[in-house]
Amino acid sequence: MNKLTGRGPMRSPGAPSHRRETERRFWEQIATGITSEKAAEAVGVAPAVGTRWFRHNGGMPLSILKPVSGRYLSFAEREEIGILSCQGVGVREIARRIGRSASTISRELTRNAATRCGRLEYRASVAQWKTELVAKRPKPSKLATNKRLHDYVQDRLEGGVRDADGRQVAGPQQAPFIGRNKPHRSDRKWVNGWSPEQISNRLKTDFPNDESMRISHEAIYQALYIHGRGSLKRELVSCLRTGRALRVPRARAQAKAWAHVSEDVMISNRPAEAEGRAVPGHWEGDLIIGLNRSAIGTLVERSSRFTMLVHLPREDGYGLIPRTKNGPALAGYGAVTMANALKNTVIDMPALLWQSLTWDRGKELSDHARFTVESGMKVFFADPHSPWQRGTNENTNGLLRQYFPKGTDLSRWSAHEIHAVANALNSRPRKTLAWKTPAEALDKYLKSVQQSGVARTG
Repeated sequence: MNKLTGRGPMRSPGAPSHRRETERRFWEQIATGITSEKAAEAVGVAPAVGTRWFRHNGGMPLSILKPVSGRYLSFAEREEIGILSCQGVGVREIARRIGRSASTISRELTRNAATRCGRLEYRASVAQWKTELVAKRPKPSKLATNKRLHDYVQDRLEGGVRDADGRQVAGPQQAPFIGRNKPHRSDRKWVNGWSPEQISNRLKTDFPNDESMRISHEAIYQALYIHGRGSLKRELVSCLRTGRALRVPRARAQAKAWAHVSEDVMISNRPAEAEGRAVPGHWEGDLIIGLNRSAIGTLVERSSRFTMLVHLPREDGYGLIPRTKNGPALAGYGAVTMANALKNTVIDMPALLWQSLTWDRGKELSDHARFTVESGMKVFFADPHSPWQRGTNENTNGLLRQYFPKGTDLSRWSAHEIHAVANALNSRPRKTLAWKTPAEALDKYLKSVQQSGVARTG
């Protein structure tokens, strides 16, 4: 076979492997922010395979997203070559049909043919496997070949904390790093904790004339996250600020934080009359947060500046039931609790005063679809990092801090007490209302609507 193919003995391919094109499409799906299981389903592989790809690469696709150059045969072309070859089509005719040179086809049929049957048989799957195996040229990591650089990087990542006299301070005893289970936050080891970017740029200062002491921050991340990529210990990821065991794609992090915000509930789709403040009925809302995960909901009408406060008491079992991952939200402002509290607030007001609600992007209102169905009030979300789009609410929250200062436990106030505070704000004259109070402005609007309705009836 060596004489026939020009190659030495190769290991058995075993089970057919997934194509590089499939894995590349998998990482393209990951870049959109979806999970590895959904990305695997999108490209037609098992969810376990997608999870394994993501873990093995530490969440980093490396160069696999780069498309293969057109000068190399693709798997589709190899399938075409295999079919035509079985049909007895000549080398030059195959080359003409797929648009390649005859020498390329001849070399492909010889070097990448299957040989397990004792003769040359061209199979596209085997040919693709041989090509990918030979194309691998693993380059040794810089950290593996340069011990001085390796020691410098590792010391800046996990070096011990020292006091002003140079004595090492032990800090907490960290639990072992097992798989993806990093130690609990309270047990994290005290380390120097330089970021890879700080290490990469500091090398130029500490070794200005030694070009061998250079490494990019991305190479350090690869050495930490990718299996077999570098000589750094896997558990050193706990020395990074985030301490995460796998790198999270940026799009996935954003999608996870704002998964409840779809395009149809963006503030850009809010009714135009809400922007002009001419017609009451459009509200802005948010939470003011206190100690021990306590909160009070705030609702402000954009036109009259009328304020309503939403009482969010603790759920039964708060402080008694141990906190569990994905367990019930007992602090008082979970998604279901928040939607129910808002619904109980809006049903006490005339329907014409509840046209829309503009909220921050907090997850406390992730159950907004059910709230809209049950209350009839449409919910819209502001753009990321744009508090000025809810300026009335932000200003009102500042006024409320006179009664509910930061750093206090807000759960001690009853519904009666917070409603009294809302009444105090609604009885305060405002310059923007020509020194009328919000209660007077809203009452004037309701009377005008009532009078116009009576006039039309008469």
